[in-house]
Amino acid sequence: MSASDHQFCSIESLRAGDPLAGTGTHVASNLLISWPRPKWSRSLRLAVDMDEELSQQIERLAAGGRRVNLIDRRGWSACSHRIYQLPEGRYFDVDRSDLVAFLAAVESGSDLASWSGTPMKQSLVLCCTHGKKDKCCAKFGYAAYRELAATVNDRDLPFEVWESSHLGGCRLSASVMVFPAMRKYGRVAPEHVLPLLEHEAEGVPYLPCYRGHSQLSQPQQCAEIAALEWLSERRITARLTVETKPDSGKGEAETVRVDWMAADAAGALIVECGTTEVMRVDTCADLDEGPTPSLCWKVNNIRPL
Repeated sequence: MSASDHQFCSIESLRAGDPLAGTGTHVASNLLISWPRPKWSRSLRLAVDMDEELSQQIERLAAGGRRVNLIDRRGWSACSHRIYQLPEGRYFDVDRSDLVAFLAAVESGSDLASWSGTPMKQSLVLCCTHGKKDKCCAKFGYAAYRELAATVNDRDLPFEVWESSHLGGCRLSASVMVFPAMRKYGRVAPEHVLPLLEHEAEGVPYLPCYRGHSQLSQPQQCAEIAALEWLSERRITARLTVETKPDSGKGEAETVRVDWMAADAAGALIVECGTTEVMRVDTCADLDEGPTPSLCWKVNNIRPL
């Protein structure tokens, strides 16, 4: 038994001062397929009991730019698969025997009307419990998932909660993704669950665990979070518009403008961001090798315009 057997990358990440802000990146085009978690492989999109034809079809979808994740929740049928299509905002219930044909239709862009899709009426909350990928996702992810599911059920909150395969950032477990808001969270402990859900029900991020809006670049995410914190300190609730640039995040420093609008006021903030080096491990598999240097974005200054 090695020393790493008693270590967890998420705990080491916290000790190293590894920031949450700027780690929320996630593609917009997603397909979520329910599949029993005990059958998940280390891959985020394949299960050990998938036949070759189905596996190849899923890999083609992924190669075409559609991220495929496996999801699960207690009591769901192993033979009828719930499939969420995002950002289209629809879900389908598909028998296993029809999965290849359905996924081929998705890949080709065919009309899916014959599959009786249903518009999503509630937000999706995914919590990574992918223990075969990383032991932190088993230990911390499953604890957060249980609390999420229980809280939504007990308080009748407007969310669908599912376990999920790898969402990115094992070292930031427990990782949570909210669709269609495209907000990603990390280091979600059971005590964070209720306030996180309450904030999401109001359509606003929960800052203590917020990694950033998934469609922004890393410095833009940092600027977004810094602006939200600046406003929160002044008890201002506002909508943000973050300046976006096509080459954002490619240098070592960046200035981001964030406009905000509240019910009775408006303004703009200038956020100066830069890179910093953190010694960290990315996953529990890296613990024996030890920390390596990684560049992260941080906020150096924020000021009103």
